Amino acid sequence: MAAYLVVDTLLDNPELYEQYKLKAKPLVEQYGGEYLARGGALTLKETALWSPTRLVLVKFPDVATANRFYDSPEYQEVLKISQQSARRTVVLIEGI
Repeated sequence: MAAYLVVDTLLDNPELYEQYKLKAKPLVEQYGGEYLARGGALTLKETALWSPTRLVLVKFPDVATANRFYDSPEYQEVLKISQQSARRTVVLIEGI
């Protein structure tokens, strides 16, 4: 069953974050991930619980693979760049 990584990102250092994007993309793909949305225009319809700023949606084959990606030593190293350049909320949701 597919799994989706949903990431809301508030960029503090957009230039540095570009380095994160360049390094994260091949790792996502290495683990079978596919970007479905990557920071495109948002139209907010309801915001009672959450007001997203910049969304990324990545589809993985399943939850186990998504977790292997996120927890991998390679991604954890790249994640440090994101943590230096942005504030994020990351959610992994099982699909249907």
